[in-house]
Amino acid sequence: MNYLTAQDLKRRGIGAVDRALEDGPVYVVKNNQPRYVVLATPEYEALLRDLAEARLAASEADLAAGQVRRGTADELLRAATGEASAG
Repeated sequence: MNYLTAQDLKRRGIGAVDRALEDGPVYVVKNNQPRYVVLATPEYEALLRDLAEARLAASEADLAAGQVRRGTADELLRAATGEASAG
């Protein structure tokens, strides 16, 4: 992981980030603490894609395990909060 201080970023501008991104994600350090991570767009999109795939896999596993409850939004909210059904 590359590091860039907030002070360097102020002094050198976005060009410093561009150069650092050539070697992968960049931590921006402020007050000696990593505060931000800068990713190139393709890396960010891959991260989002991986997250979506993981969430889909978890949902499919819940479905396969029978941990899915069907109903209207109101019914599901009442079940989640323990409220008695109206009607």
